[in-house]
Amino acid sequence: MRIGIITGEFPPMQGGVGDYSLELGRAMVTQGHEIFVLTSDRAVPAIQERGIHVQPTVASWGRWGKQKSGDGRRGEVQAAQWIKANQLDVVNIQYQAAAYNMRVAANLLPETLGHIAPVVTTFHDLLVPYLFPKAGPVRKKVIYRMARQSKGVIVTNRGDERELAEQGHMPPVMRIPIGSNIAVQPPTDYDKTAWREAHFLPHDALIVGFFGFINRSKGVDTLAQAIRLLVDRGINAHLLIVGGQAGASDQTNIQQADEAERMVGGLGISRRVRWTGFVTPEAVSAHLMACDVVALPFRDGVSYRRGTLMATLAHGCPIVTTFPQVDEPDLVDGQAMKMVPPDSPQKLAEALRELAHDEAQRIRLGKAAAQLATQFSWDAIAAATLRFFEQMRASR
Repeated sequence: MRIGIITGEFPPMQGGVGDYSLELGRAMVTQGHEIFVLTSDRAVPAIQERGIHVQPTVASWGRWGKQKSGDGRRGEVQAAQWIKANQLDVVNIQYQAAAYNMRVAANLLPETLGHIAPVVTTFHDLLVPYLFPKAGPVRKKVIYRMARQSKGVIVTNRGDERELAEQGHMPPVMRIPIGSNIAVQPPTDYDKTAWREAHFLPHDALIVGFFGFINRSKGVDTLAQAIRLLVDRGINAHLLIVGGQAGASDQTNIQQADEAERMVGGLGISRRVRWTGFVTPEAVSAHLMACDVVALPFRDGVSYRRGTLMATLAHGCPIVTTFPQVDEPDLVDGQAMKMVPPDSPQKLAEALRELAHDEAQRIRLGKAAAQLATQFSWDAIAAATLRFFEQMRASR
């Protein structure tokens, strides 16, 4: 098939949706398909690989108002021309509101393009775009309309699958989890002890890792308070925050990162917190492997829609996270990860303290995490996605 991927972000832009799009495209190429990507003009210089043709020319995903760059560089105008020029068999919109700068015009793409080619929308989450102040329920209706106007819908987790089912009158919906966008590939001759020493991480400390952009849903403030509690209880705990703080799409992350840094200072643990900033995938891999435990205290509960979770699973990290809001058969406390309530520094500190004194439990959790991650290989994700595309083409 000649497959089109529309995404609001793409490497070298920093963001999970862009990383997902690249990994999915790579896996589809290995299975014999040709991939065409339409994305933001901020993804320059675009990654061009065998079988992946990237067009980073969209200046705006907006529809209304004066466009400084002219209508010709707007997303929906280019998309129609791009589909026809490349004779695409199916178009896959990778959707998350922040990746399209909260522009509602992106939600209208299935309706605009559906008469040209089958459009399958992958919702990385069902979080709503910003329309205008006091928009209220209208925001959710925009998301549901985007789903209904698609030929088919892919969701990444049971919660979103259930929400769309409850709305009714939906096209076929397939649940396909995301994979890790960070391969287990540390630098050559990697040594955990040497890496920690080179990056000023004490060899005799409990290194608690956190991976991902800083936003309110991640619970970094809860984690910082938990580190303070551990230190007060005599645990030599240090926090390693891996990755860039903001990313390319969601600028609210900058404010959240600033607040997190102020909280760290106010708690008196600045010397115990190491921020790596944006680093190469190999360095991310090495940092994750250097941690004794990784804490992901999501406010909205652990979910397979979280790429940071998938990366830490793939690296076999002992994980402490929060209870899921929707039951997932493999997300059970004590199996592949420990779970605590959200917004509870005390409970998080207790779980970390337990693991600090129990190396055997850390090893067991790490092995279970790596085993769970084998279900989410990119080859399997691409194969499931391709089967769904074929179904949508056949039903057209």
